[in-house]
Amino acid sequence: MPSASSSETRALPSTSLLKSPEDQDTIKRCRVLVIGGTGVFGSRLVEALLKKPEFEVLAAGRNADKLNALCKQLGDGTPVVLDSNAADLEERLLEIDPDITVDAAGPFQAYGNNDYRIAHAALNAGSHYLDLSDDAGFTSGIRALNDSALAAGKTVLSGVSSVPALSSAAVDHMRPSFEEIDLIESAILPGNRAPRGLSVIQAILAQTGQPISAIRDGKPAKVTGWSGLRRHHLQTAPGTKPISTRWSSFIGAPDLELFPEAYQARSVLFRAGLELSVLHLGLWVLSLPVRLKILSSLRPLARLTQTVATWFEGLGTDRGGMDIAVSGKGRDGRSLTRRWTLIAQNGDGPHIPALAAEILCRKLQRNEVLPGARPCLGEISLQEVEQAAASLDTSTFEDSITGDTVFERALGRDIEILPQAIRDLHRVFDLRKWTGEASVERGTHFIVPLVCMLAGFPPPAESLPISVTIERKNGSETWTRRFGAHKMVSVLSCRNAAGSGVVTERFGPMAFDIHLKAKDGGLSYPVVKGRVFGIPVPRFCLPLSDTLETAADGMFRFKVEISLPLVGRIVRYEGWLRPDT
Repeated sequence: MPSASSSETRALPSTSLLKSPEDQDTIKRCRVLVIGGTGVFGSRLVEALLKKPEFEVLAAGRNADKLNALCKQLGDGTPVVLDSNAADLEERLLEIDPDITVDAAGPFQAYGNNDYRIAHAALNAGSHYLDLSDDAGFTSGIRALNDSALAAGKTVLSGVSSVPALSSAAVDHMRPSFEEIDLIESAILPGNRAPRGLSVIQAILAQTGQPISAIRDGKPAKVTGWSGLRRHHLQTAPGTKPISTRWSSFIGAPDLELFPEAYQARSVLFRAGLELSVLHLGLWVLSLPVRLKILSSLRPLARLTQTVATWFEGLGTDRGGMDIAVSGKGRDGRSLTRRWTLIAQNGDGPHIPALAAEILCRKLQRNEVLPGARPCLGEISLQEVEQAAASLDTSTFEDSITGDTVFERALGRDIEILPQAIRDLHRVFDLRKWTGEASVERGTHFIVPLVCMLAGFPPPAESLPISVTIERKNGSETWTRRFGAHKMVSVLSCRNAAGSGVVTERFGPMAFDIHLKAKDGGLSYPVVKGRVFGIPVPRFCLPLSDTLETAADGMFRFKVEISLPLVGRIVRYEGWLRPDT
């Protein structure tokens, strides 16, 4: 439909939006109302749907001038002035009579977990409802409308965007390769030249420095918004330029709440990043007053942040991407990581969050979606996503890596001869905790207390509870052992060639190279090199490690004895561990 002037939009008679029986019989077009139609993602959805002759597209928002400008730019579409916060919202939707209502406005963090007024109004108007929510509580809570949706015979889906719609499509694609899923980790890294919608900035700032609920090792946990700084690299197919290393940090997403149950994933993490280090690290610095409770939230700074970001919009690139990685136990028993990556460039990045809504509008128009209200999990396939993105300047890449844990890299195929209990303990992709019981003995030489203090070895005890928490960070594992109230921490890494059998364990200023040996149903840890404050330890001074991991009745068991030449035993501890539940 041709665009209207600003005055024509405000005076648009209600009858012009009603579908006459003649229109339904002759045209049979599906009327889609996009709330937030002039926003970064809403405008891309309007543009995509206008290319499909089966849709009549209504772009809705508060600003008539912006609506008119959008429809004029696109050469089609009907502008509709609509305030979704107004008291007459239900009456307006009854008047507009959409087949599908899409909320692309947000920020959904500001809606509250139970503010589904747009969805209720859509159902009362006889319309399906989709939204582009990126808020975990809002998306998960949409199930409260299930009875109403079923009674109306309509579909209500929340999270019809990059997350969880696209991310779940990627996980569904990779899931058949796994016997157990230990970690699902996703990241979205937009290019700096991508448009910065106020709603997106508000959503990020509302979480920055705040505790975010997640599931790690199968248990509720908290991560801090915009913490966990890490460098990210998005690989692409040969011949395609990858996205070079960028910073990423933890941020909230519906995946954190939905994926643990949907995929029986032990841990689920989500990250986002800004291309320019000065902006990403600057936001990390701004998070500190929130963490320290000096500020309650950064959300009031959204407009200022948007203004500051425009000062840098000429820097960086328009290349961005998303990365979905699934890690766990493969069907062959080995550790496995599968990864799906999408990269968009030449300004097409903002189209990606609208792809799922475009696909589902088409499926709803063809009556291919079941009624009911639910988060958008498994509603679209990865093949449908890639087909919808075919007209965009995007590329996708899939990769698989086996044996990528610290111990499996070191041992290579030798790990396959170990009992399953030992292999399970050493399969760490995020966080694992084991608990059990141990006894501890110390040597009698006068130097033993000093050595135990430097290394953090526990005091003697006949029987005491023990826990071992293993956290993977940047390819290394931090082992935190608690013997009762005593804590001992070391960091293990594999810096030698894969299959070399060598891992390095660091206790404070001391570091030791250990040549792992898998034999006779167990794993031993002989020390072959050592350094103290980086200075090599002479071979005749190296500690002797009589360490053996075994399994009995499916339970992990350990025996560790450390001694020194001319000194004798330093410490000996042994016991058993099982997964903490």
